[in-house]
Amino acid sequence: MSTPSVLTKICATKRDEVAARRAKRSEAELRSRIGDRPPCRDFHAALAERVAREEPAIIAEFKRASPSAGWIRRDADAVEVARRYEAGGAACMSVLTDVEYFRGSDADLQAARGACSLPVIRKDFVIDPYQVYETRALGADAMLLIVAALDDAQLADFSALGRELGLSVLVEVHDAEEMDRALQVPGHLLGINNRDLHVFETRLETSEQLAPRIPADRIGVCESGLNTRADLERMQSAGLHAFLIGEALMRGGDPVASLRALLAL
Repeated sequence: MSTPSVLTKICATKRDEVAARRAKRSEAELRSRIGDRPPCRDFHAALAERVAREEPAIIAEFKRASPSAGWIRRDADAVEVARRYEAGGAACMSVLTDVEYFRGSDADLQAARGACSLPVIRKDFVIDPYQVYETRALGADAMLLIVAALDDAQLADFSALGRELGLSVLVEVHDAEEMDRALQVPGHLLGINNRDLHVFETRLETSEQLAPRIPADRIGVCESGLNTRADLERMQSAGLHAFLIGEALMRGGDPVASLRALLAL
């Protein structure tokens, strides 16, 4: 499939953003900062412990806005939300740091991670090795790589660099072709995004169709379109036990209650 136009636009913006950031802070400076960081929290292990018991492992996402939904929760406090996610039983946390399209920030990531003991993944559009170093320097424990945004060499190189720096790497796919590419890269976490970026339609059938192809040594993470306990049970029937959920939790009035309802606690 061709790269979705929305993703092409986002990546073009991201290239300009990376150039501006590199002009302000060199890669050498980022590497120096990494040396001062404590070890990463084990994002993969936090999911694996629950998945091994076939219990729902939720990556609860801090998400202010998105291109498809607009503002979701403009005034959200990253510290408060992180603490509520931990209290509600999340296994890990995700924080959007893209500014232009998702209204996120590096400050949100750092505030959230500092407020809880959960492993935290930086959710952004990684298109340059500079961003891999930046992710670790910011204090994140894991990073996202979107197959549709990268060629095979970039996917392999960025994944290897991330693991070398101690990051867990979640490789995200949207269809069977992308999954074939993702499986050529060593790793432990394989995300299946149910949102078709060409038409912005969300179908849980995408995960049901792709889940049987996930190797036993990888954890499949179901992403997008998850709103109810019934949705999670449906995906568990397909063999998926890890879930990335953002909008449903951010729109809810109480993240603790929303998480407990999803987890049936």
